[in-house]
Amino acid sequence: MTSRNDELFDLSQKLIPGGVNSPVRAFRSVGGTPRFFAKGAGSRVWDADGKSYLDYVGSWGPLILGHADADVVRAVCDTAALGLSFGAPTEMELRMAEKLIEMLPSLEKLRLVSSGTEATMSAIRVARGYTGRDTLVKFEGCYHGHADSLLVKAGSGLLTFGQPARGESSSAGVPADCSGHTVVLDYNDIDQVNQLFEAKGDEIACIIVEAVAGNMNLIKPKPGFLECLRDNCTRHGAVLIFDEVMTGFRVGRGSVQGLYGITPDLTTLGKVIGGGLPVGAFGGKAEIMDKLAPLGPVYQAGTLSGNPVAVAAGLKTLEKISAPGFYEALTAKTERLCAGLNAAARDAGILACADSVGGMFGVYFRATPPTSYAEVMDSDKDGFNRFYHLMLHEGIYLAPSAFEAGFVSAAHADEDIDATIAAAARCFEKLGE
Repeated sequence: MTSRNDELFDLSQKLIPGGVNSPVRAFRSVGGTPRFFAKGAGSRVWDADGKSYLDYVGSWGPLILGHADADVVRAVCDTAALGLSFGAPTEMELRMAEKLIEMLPSLEKLRLVSSGTEATMSAIRVARGYTGRDTLVKFEGCYHGHADSLLVKAGSGLLTFGQPARGESSSAGVPADCSGHTVVLDYNDIDQVNQLFEAKGDEIACIIVEAVAGNMNLIKPKPGFLECLRDNCTRHGAVLIFDEVMTGFRVGRGSVQGLYGITPDLTTLGKVIGGGLPVGAFGGKAEIMDKLAPLGPVYQAGTLSGNPVAVAAGLKTLEKISAPGFYEALTAKTERLCAGLNAAARDAGILACADSVGGMFGVYFRATPPTSYAEVMDSDKDGFNRFYHLMLHEGIYLAPSAFEAGFVSAAHADEDIDATIAAAARCFEKLGE
């Protein structure tokens, strides 16, 4: 019997490059045919063949409340009935700014955009305009969107499609001089950071970092790493940018900066703040943000920035995740999932483990959770790929790459977690046969 997923993918490849509108969706890393989804509700999605899956991708993080949350859908419909877009200020944009600043005290002023890529490229531009410097520092395996200067040793889908030589762009089509002002260091390497600032501190405009990495799978910062970044930026007048597009309101109410007690100069946000619709934001110190036009000389604009329908979805999501006990429950659920996966792998004699921060988790085919890009690359990718397809057959939808984090939502019930652990135990047993 022909699969509708196969039919749709065959047709899509004739019209869309690779058959997908974002590379990692193509299943090139794990092999096989990508699932075309027709419906989502709560913790589940249904593909074009009608098969149901427990979903741990959640649109790559935004759906912290699960699919088609009734309150979010209602807010979207009510707002859409009043107009889809104006290209002019709305009160709803102001309410979103107020809510974000309330939840993240490091945000004195912010601006809304339409994507995480827009947020990061804009934050870097205003940091350069503020400091009058050009050099950008990022970390190997961290992904900050597909702007030219950021596609150097980047994570996410770029890891799936091969590794360029050190110093080269991760993408064709990026001129060498676009990335010529980008310095790439090893994530979690405090000595490298100190040495760079000692040698060239007065040339560095900013550091951008996934404070908890999620685009080379989930990697936590080592003790002292984030403090090192903060101290060096403060001493040398550089801007510290936390890319919390993925982690923002995913790992806790105060995001990574709240969990670790580190205050960045600028923060980029996306995913959760749109509740499933396209919204991004960047903000931080007022003296930096006031460099933006029309107040200052740094230009940034967007026709659909602050789109009322998208902001409505985000505002309702932020309201619901602000409820007392929300993050305690989400974190406990995610930790229980990881504990179950660890026990299942151990019982089956499989070299694999899992780890989590808030509502994010990682599954690694290695003895311990990785702390760097090099350790991520040292994991058993083939083992993950076999596990992935076994879990897919069991009705568990994980990210189709060994280099991506997973996400638990408030809609995942205890029975869902139990079913996932039981499915993983069966899959690990098959891998051990």
